[in-house]
Amino acid sequence: MSSVAQPGAAVPKPRKKYVRAVGPRLKKLLYAIFVLFALLLANSGYLATFTFLEWFRDQTYQDYFYQYMFLAHLVMGLLLILPVVIFGFIHMWNTKDRRNRRAVRIGYALFAVSLGILTTGILLVRIGGFDLKQPLARNTVYWLHVAFPLASIWLYWLHRLAGPRIKWRIGMSFGGVAIASIAAMVILQMQDPRQWNAIGPDSGTQYFEPSLARTSSGNFIPSDALMNDEYCLKCHADIHKDWQDSVHRFSSFNNAPYFASVSETRAKSLERDGSVQASRWCAGCHDPVPFFSGAFDDPNFDMLDHPTANAGITCTVCHAITNVNSVRGNADYTIEEPLHYPFANSENAALQWVNNQLVKAKPSFHKKTFLKPFHKTAEFCSTCHKVHLPAALTGYKEFLRGQNHYDPYLFSGVSGHGARSFYYPPKAVDNCSKCHMPLVASNDFGAKMFDDAEELSVHDHMFPSANTGIAWLRDRDDVIAAHQEYLKDVMRVDLFGVREGGEIDGNLIAPLRPEVPALKRGEKYLIETVIRTMKMGHLFSQGTVDSNEIWLEVKVTSGDRLIGHSGLIDKGKHNEVDPWSHFINVFMLDKDGNRINRRNAEDIFTPLYNHQIPPGAGQTVHYELNVPDDVSEPIHVELKLQYRKFDTEYMDFVAKQNEKHGNLIRGHVPGTDYTNDLPITTMAVDTIVFPVEGLNHSVENPPRDIPAWQRWNDYGIGLLLKGKAEMRQAENAFREVEKLDRYDGPMNLARVLNTEGRLDEAVEALQRADEFRDVEGFPRWTWAWLSGVINAQQGYLEEAEQNLRSVLEDSTEDMQSRGFDFSLDIEVINQLGRTLFDLGIARERQLGTEEVREYFEEAVMQYQKTLMIDPENVSAHHNLQLLYDRLEEPELADKHRKLHEIYKPDDNAQGRAVRLAREKYPAADHAAEDVVKYSLHRELPTQSSANETAQISAGNLQENSNDQ
Repeated sequence: MSSVAQPGAAVPKPRKKYVRAVGPRLKKLLYAIFVLFALLLANSGYLATFTFLEWFRDQTYQDYFYQYMFLAHLVMGLLLILPVVIFGFIHMWNTKDRRNRRAVRIGYALFAVSLGILTTGILLVRIGGFDLKQPLARNTVYWLHVAFPLASIWLYWLHRLAGPRIKWRIGMSFGGVAIASIAAMVILQMQDPRQWNAIGPDSGTQYFEPSLARTSSGNFIPSDALMNDEYCLKCHADIHKDWQDSVHRFSSFNNAPYFASVSETRAKSLERDGSVQASRWCAGCHDPVPFFSGAFDDPNFDMLDHPTANAGITCTVCHAITNVNSVRGNADYTIEEPLHYPFANSENAALQWVNNQLVKAKPSFHKKTFLKPFHKTAEFCSTCHKVHLPAALTGYKEFLRGQNHYDPYLFSGVSGHGARSFYYPPKAVDNCSKCHMPLVASNDFGAKMFDDAEELSVHDHMFPSANTGIAWLRDRDDVIAAHQEYLKDVMRVDLFGVREGGEIDGNLIAPLRPEVPALKRGEKYLIETVIRTMKMGHLFSQGTVDSNEIWLEVKVTSGDRLIGHSGLIDKGKHNEVDPWSHFINVFMLDKDGNRINRRNAEDIFTPLYNHQIPPGAGQTVHYELNVPDDVSEPIHVELKLQYRKFDTEYMDFVAKQNEKHGNLIRGHVPGTDYTNDLPITTMAVDTIVFPVEGLNHSVENPPRDIPAWQRWNDYGIGLLLKGKAEMRQAENAFREVEKLDRYDGPMNLARVLNTEGRLDEAVEALQRADEFRDVEGFPRWTWAWLSGVINAQQGYLEEAEQNLRSVLEDSTEDMQSRGFDFSLDIEVINQLGRTLFDLGIARERQLGTEEVREYFEEAVMQYQKTLMIDPENVSAHHNLQLLYDRLEEPELADKHRKLHEIYKPDDNAQGRAVRLAREKYPAADHAAEDVVKYSLHRELPTQSSANETAQISAGNLQENSNDQ
């Protein structure tokens, strides 16, 4: 019986069609996501394991396979983006009205975390123009990328508790296989960590000697592997731009000055040895690309036009060095053909893009490959900024010291390792880059927020220093200006005083200013000037000290009248500096007493004089002034420290040598002598005005902006460093410092008195210095060193040992905060070794046999410490020879006897060369005297040139008349 609906009865709502949360099509997408996620999880496990191992064991395991695994990580991550987004939105739509709101909310959270994984991954990859550089932000994103996957696994588990049961067997099976595979790959890969700090094999040295450079394989390296600067440019544009104007960039032998010198070296080597292998000594540092690729050994190698001839020191050359083999210099490093990320050398644009993204997304291996910890040390710089000349180059001794930036820096107060310095900075400068690679703002890929920077920065790879010559030859005024800016305040000059009578023992009136004496007409005076190194961590000058031209220019005027001069330029001699000037250089000789004037390293034999100034020290220079009888105005004295990269004699050689090979340098007219127009940089200036007695002229001189005690101290230091000839004047200067209540006075006075053998007075001076022990800045280490030296000479050996150990072993809170560690000062170490040696000898006389051996063995340990710091130390080898003789170890004694013979100077052979040079070079002979006074009344350069021209013309006329 059918029923009939009653009017007004409720009509039931039709049921909504049931929509499955995951339909058949969506399930396929889900399975694809599961597979990709599972593979990505296993891949992540592999990558994470090596990240942890490298952190935990401080070794590098990443290799080419690792990079492909990381590429797979990126690819799978990118492949997941679209499926996850599509699945997430459809799944949310399907389940938006489900009653199980807990499952829905967890699903929303899971989807959000999944998007977080993808988003953080994209941010880390640096795709397109976006680059997350800020360190804190990038680290935050990285750890979120690590945390999100773990959170997603947990959220997925919670989400599925509300749905169908999880099929654990499938997941566990996959997990087991994945873990086993990861473990196997990790174990295999751990067997061969990257060997960054290993010396290359001996088998390869034959290809590179007499340079000490090696390759990690012992074989040559293809030039292309070392000449990929354009690859570096992609991520390091600012660094590349600076490097392009650096002297490192132009270190190759197609650089005109280097070409001139090295072409001569190669010609001499070929004539003498039948090969050009001696010139390898130069190429290991200056021209590494043709050197390591083998092209440089060809006698016909074209240093101007060969494809590798203008490579310079490329980015890869410096950054592919894997080990500093020693601190002997001469390119004693190991270099490798670096391992790049996949597709680095591909010519396919798409693959190049993939390579760039790999590097940007995971730069850690790239950084470890190209920036090792030793790159930030002075020892790294020592490989090329310290040299010795081997017999293979000179045909003379196996060892002659050449330029050496490293040792003077290391044993100075600037580094915080030299206990014997006159001055100390507030904080030690612990590497070369602190000065020569200052921070500059940058948005480069490698820019970071350094501790002492306020914005993202990189280190300046122009390496600002002093080589204005190469920049001038390239016609780059902006680069010249950058070097000149760097040189500001590096040096200081001081018109310190005048001595009456024009003699070094004349009455000294000092320090000058604001009060100055009135000079008397017709009288002779000695103007006392001081040069001081200020912001300098090594000797001034360094590098090409035989051709660097640094001199003092003095002009003395009265009104418009020039009444005295020194150091003027002679335009009639192609801008030559007056040779009778005071030069801060090394006057280097060959074995026949000829000046080394062509950068001809193969002929270097001995110096006639050495006017280099240590860091934190001074040099005193005396000038003779005769005041004219008819002077009518106050006398104005101007003192300048001038610098020009290369002198005129050398530049004339450079121009003519290049002309022979069809290469004209800037400013050269073929067939003529070269006029030296290289820029002259004024590094420091001081001026003073003297009144003249009997003239009614008032003069004013502002006070000198240097403390009076420091002016006296600098003056005394300059006199002390001259040697024994001016010790009395140095003594008087330091006594003035003591009167001004400074510990420097009695401390430096003790140095003078010790040098003169006045040991009891030196002890008294040190006792007075010790009264300042509680004064801020008191160098207790210097006091202890001097005390040890003097105690040892007086026979108080136990006290001397205690003093010297204090220098080497003490480490106070103040020293630590300033970065001072004097355990590396080899002069103090050697002094301690000698003191222990003497203690052993003293005990030997007392028949204490066992104690004697202990002292000798302890002395051996000290000298071995020295050789770890400086393997070529003459004193250490000599004393080890003596000690091993006493310890009855003849083989070791003989070893150090031979090494001592190699490293000790050949004083006997030097006598002839010096004698000949003194005859050939009267100006240099004068500058080499123990006491030097420079006259301010030589003929003006123009007058001298005119007289010489007249003499030549007269000579020519005479020859012509004789011919007729």
